[in-house]
Amino acid sequence: MLIKYKKSFEKIAMGLLSFMPDEKEVKKLQTTIKEYESNDDWQLFLWKEEDILGALGVRFEDETLVIQHISVTPSHRNQGIGKQMIQALEEQYGEKYTICGNEQTKEFYEQCHA
Repeated sequence: MLIKYKKSFEKIAMGLLSFMPDEKEVKKLQTTIKEYESNDDWQLFLWKEEDILGALGVRFEDETLVIQHISVTPSHRNQGIGKQMIQALEEQYGEKYTICGNEQTKEFYEQCHA
């Protein structure tokens, strides 16, 4: 299930975001989390089953929803969780927004629709 990020999930979210290639450094991660917390156009979601297994970060741009971050815990990869996160996002926002990926997430997003 896709849930909205809350401050109490900060460490888990930072851990998940750290798997993104551009989010390796702690200072960069802290800046990214602060942006999700303070910018109304940025929204971070977490994928929760029994535990939190993934993160999905988006940026709202007019009528477009850009997927900026998508990450799944290494022990749960290749089980379709990333695709489930994309599908849940599309169910929630697909009628109001055109959804696309950025440079880092575009390829994965397109694979979910192949």
